[in-house]
Amino acid sequence: MQYVFGFTAANDVCARDWVWKNAGQVVLSSAMDQTCPLGPSIVTVDEIKDPHHLGIKCIVNGVVKQNSNTCEMLYQTEKIVAHITRFMTLKPGDLILSGSPPGVGHCMNPPEYIKVGDVVEVGIEKIGTIKTKII
Repeated sequence: MQYVFGFTAANDVCARDWVWKNAGQVVLSSAMDQTCPLGPSIVTVDEIKDPHHLGIKCIVNGVVKQNSNTCEMLYQTEKIVAHITRFMTLKPGDLILSGSPPGVGHCMNPPEYIKVGDVVEVGIEKIGTIKTKII
């Protein structure tokens, strides 16, 4: 954890239509310009006693789609950093997204996708909420 500066919220938007048209290539579909709004702030490590016990939510058009806790994530921060650094060098300012709780739209039955005009709110306890209007 001595290498971690802080924590923020991210709306990891994925261009699913692009994935289907490009042989399932998920990495690039989540790395396109304007597909990962961050914020509303970065909260430093010393400000959060335990980042692995925080409420986390995603709300679309006022409807809760994901409601969980960071303790339910598959891997804690230390393990994620240790794993990634086996394969690449992390530098100051690099961001790591740690995953998403159950309720991702394309996994719903039937699948749900955001569309132009939708408002997506991603919030993490003690960090804040980022609100994004899809344009």
